[in-house]
Amino acid sequence: AGSVKTGKMPEGEKMRQYKQEEEQQQKEEEREGLIEFYSSYQELFQFFCSNTTIHGAIRLVCSKKNKMKTAFWSVLFFLTFSLMYWQFGILYREYFSYPVNLNLNLNSDRLTFPAVTLCTLNPYRYSAIRKKLDELDQITHQTLLDLYDYNMSLGRSDWSTLSTRKRSSRSLLHHVQRHPLRRQKRDNLVNLPENSPSVDKNDWKIGFVLCSEDNKDCFHQAYSSGVDAVREWYSFHYINILAQMPDAKALDESDFENFIYACRFNEATCDKANYTHFHHPLYGNCYTFNDNSSSLWTSSLPGINNGLSLVVRTDQNDFIPLLSTVTGARVMVHDQNEPAFMDDGGFNVRPGIETSISMRKEMTVRLGGSYSDCTEDGTDVPVQNLFSSRYTEQVCIRSCFQLNMVEHCGCAYYFYPLPTGAEYCDYTKHVAWGYCYYKLLAEFKADVLGCFHKCRKPCKMTEYQLSAGYSRWPSAVSEDWVFYMLSQQNKYNITSKRNGVAKVNIFFEEWNYKTNGESPAFTVVTLLSQLGNQWSLWFGSSVLSVMELAELILDFIAITFILALRWFCSRQQLSLPRPPPNSHNNTAFQDEEPGLSAPHRFTVEAVVTTLPSYNSLEPHGLSRDGEVGHE
Repeated sequence: AGSVKTGKMPEGEKMRQYKQEEEQQQKEEEREGLIEFYSSYQELFQFFCSNTTIHGAIRLVCSKKNKMKTAFWSVLFFLTFSLMYWQFGILYREYFSYPVNLNLNLNSDRLTFPAVTLCTLNPYRYSAIRKKLDELDQITHQTLLDLYDYNMSLGRSDWSTLSTRKRSSRSLLHHVQRHPLRRQKRDNLVNLPENSPSVDKNDWKIGFVLCSEDNKDCFHQAYSSGVDAVREWYSFHYINILAQMPDAKALDESDFENFIYACRFNEATCDKANYTHFHHPLYGNCYTFNDNSSSLWTSSLPGINNGLSLVVRTDQNDFIPLLSTVTGARVMVHDQNEPAFMDDGGFNVRPGIETSISMRKEMTVRLGGSYSDCTEDGTDVPVQNLFSSRYTEQVCIRSCFQLNMVEHCGCAYYFYPLPTGAEYCDYTKHVAWGYCYYKLLAEFKADVLGCFHKCRKPCKMTEYQLSAGYSRWPSAVSEDWVFYMLSQQNKYNITSKRNGVAKVNIFFEEWNYKTNGESPAFTVVTLLSQLGNQWSLWFGSSVLSVMELAELILDFIAITFILALRWFCSRQQLSLPRPPPNSHNNTAFQDEEPGLSAPHRFTVEAVVTTLPSYNSLEPHGLSRDGEVGHE
């Protein structure tokens, strides 16, 4: 008989081996990778709520066993988030509205004296156009006689002499008859009958009609005041006479000594180097002082004795009474290198009066770019600057009107600079320009042309706030010797002492000048500070908490991408053909074909079953010593 002995592994060693394997597996599980993703959304949000520094998020996890508390904190958490981002929206809207703060500064320094333009207020009867003006005066004489039975004294050849003169179709009378003064009652324009002494003139308005070249459409220019109508009608024909001059220099008849009797600045006498001369169609001879940028005047002290003092002649010898109905002079204070628009900023100086004008300088500096629509130098404005000066809003508006005048009417308005290649409007060449001009002027005032939208304010501008005081000059007790000295010095022929001269004083009221500046009210730093305040208010968190939230969003996107990729791969495997059930094909364990882009990994788990011990195979009742006997 033989015997078989079976060796057994000690139980302690077996347990020790299992423990080592478990520890090794635990170490491999606890080892951190470079990038770690969560297996589900629940795991992601549970980790975030348990570890974030955002206040209130931990309540979503710790109270999960109490559904009422979980629901309450979930609603409160997301409501708080909504309120915070609503505040964020308000902050962003305010930031992108680009608000500004107004800064007011008072500066003390020596002040540069502004430019001062002085005009005679009455156009001069220039010798180059004297003959045509005489003819226009006689036509106006007859017109006033027909309309108002007024016999105006001309002092020249009468109307009958003119009417008997042979005239061509291109004469002045022909064009005046094409645009005559008419009477208007209610909405109808009618020609005045020759014999109408019984007509109630109070029920009529006076005006003139301007028709298109084919006379199919007419523009009615009517006035409630006969004085305004006659003056506007006369001015229309006067402009046409000026436009017929081939050379504008023919009107340059400066008579400085006979207009300005005395000129002093800072107690020093002015000379010809201190002024420039130009002609204005309605205000006559104009003189601009301190416009030379090479030698500008500066005021060392404020006060009337440290400014500009002028004595001017205001009587109207050989002027045009039908064009100007006032007497005196017109003054305008403006900055250097800016044109003098006498209609806008000028004011009249009364004869026989000393006018003292005190000035206060005020500068305005605006923020450009997104903060306002101002322009630095006008180069970004879609309007050509026709003036030989720097950009201003009024320069742009007048240039815009002149360019539209050339485009729509074929000629340029005489009051504004001439564009390149254009000519001034003259009804001997442009028959219907008056009709076109008044129609265009109505569209311009209604902003149909868009000039007021195209022309923007400059970002930097200087203005002068003026206040005036008046006193009688010369006084009753001193007028005799004053006029005597003027007559000796300037050969002044005194015809009316009270209306003959005027005095003007222009000076700085104080040494300080005001600067109005703008600064951004909401910068990027302010925005970040306000956002941080809101975040801290609602969640008591910091910048790192924001980064935690950003990390949550990135992890959420990554998990979504991974789950989508798994779903796509599973759909791809389900679409592959399966082998028959009884087939012993082992291709599943072979390498995949090279055509596949990514190999499929299979996890093979080995199930190890411990065999029963040898003793368990013995029949019941055998000896436990492991021996088998043979008989």
